[in-house]
Amino acid sequence: MAWKVHYQGNPLRVIVTKELPGQRWLEILGAAGLEVHVSDSRHTLRVGDIREAIGKRCDGVIGQLTEPWGAELFEALKLAGGRAYSNYAVGYDNVSVVEATRRGIAVGNTPGVLTETTAEMAVALTFAAARRVAEADAYLRSGKFEGWLPDLFLGKRLHGGTLGIVGAGRIGAAYAKMLASAHRMNVMYDNLERNLDLERYFDRLGPVIAADGGRSIACYRAESLEDLLQHSDVVSLHVPLSDATRHLMNRDRLRLMKRDAILVNTSRGPTIDEAALVEHLRSNPEFRVGLDVFEREPLLAPGLAECPNAVIVPHIASATVWTREGMATLAAANVAGVLKGYPVEKNLRVEEYLEGELPRKAASILNAKELGLTEK
Repeated sequence: MAWKVHYQGNPLRVIVTKELPGQRWLEILGAAGLEVHVSDSRHTLRVGDIREAIGKRCDGVIGQLTEPWGAELFEALKLAGGRAYSNYAVGYDNVSVVEATRRGIAVGNTPGVLTETTAEMAVALTFAAARRVAEADAYLRSGKFEGWLPDLFLGKRLHGGTLGIVGAGRIGAAYAKMLASAHRMNVMYDNLERNLDLERYFDRLGPVIAADGGRSIACYRAESLEDLLQHSDVVSLHVPLSDATRHLMNRDRLRLMKRDAILVNTSRGPTIDEAALVEHLRSNPEFRVGLDVFEREPLLAPGLAECPNAVIVPHIASATVWTREGMATLAAANVAGVLKGYPVEKNLRVEEYLEGELPRKAASILNAKELGLTEK
């Protein structure tokens, strides 16, 4: 494995476990006086590889959601003099923030910059599943198309249906606004707390749609997840991975859904029991799923790839140039900000980090309060 070195000779040292898109992130690290070591591997680094790269002197790391950042790696980073780690992701279920905090290491992530992009992919998967795009594409490319037929690839109409959102945070709310408002769908959501902003958005929108010749639409919190699953035409998952959400969609809950429902997942793969999903897809050919993430990435559950009613893409929900470069910028700002002693952002406005002068703040530090870092 080879490592590219940028700004050789700078007094501080940081490792980046994957090459990142764009240049602004690199400029931020260089301006902070960091010597930057970037892995050229296309594969997920093993713990031993990362520990070896940290070595005896390392001030910070930008890592990936595919890497297990727990006691072993944070101890290695502490012993090397490290004070900052940033995940190149908004989610951080791969990171033990507790273990980092015990060792005085700040942990950053990259919120805000993925919201609309991930929601857009959820919308794309919804329509691809509803209108059987992947099936039809494969059919056409294989030379089977012999002309228009009345019953060729009949799909599901979304207009006027019910949209179920499991996890009505920023991404889930953005997805609901994109899809439900345009297609006059009622929205049910399951969330730990009421999302009053989302409800008010649809309260304002409902009368406008009604005045435009349609029926009013509404958004309300479901009485339970089970209630949402039973009544929704589309169910989209937008929850973090935790003990409570692992296998959230299991065999019993899949059976609660409508026979022709659509399930979309752009959150974390293990929220669905993939073995149970394959069984359900085989038993219910009108049921469809759109998946960006998988339980044991990069592996798929046996039989999933052969299910024609599954639309599957390789974890690309955040894969736009703007978003992936923005993630790199925020991750770099986190590491550089901590090492330079800059304040931690209190009210993150992503665009301020992506344009203009190089930022002089850490964008998002999850354990800032615990470490006594100044917020501004």
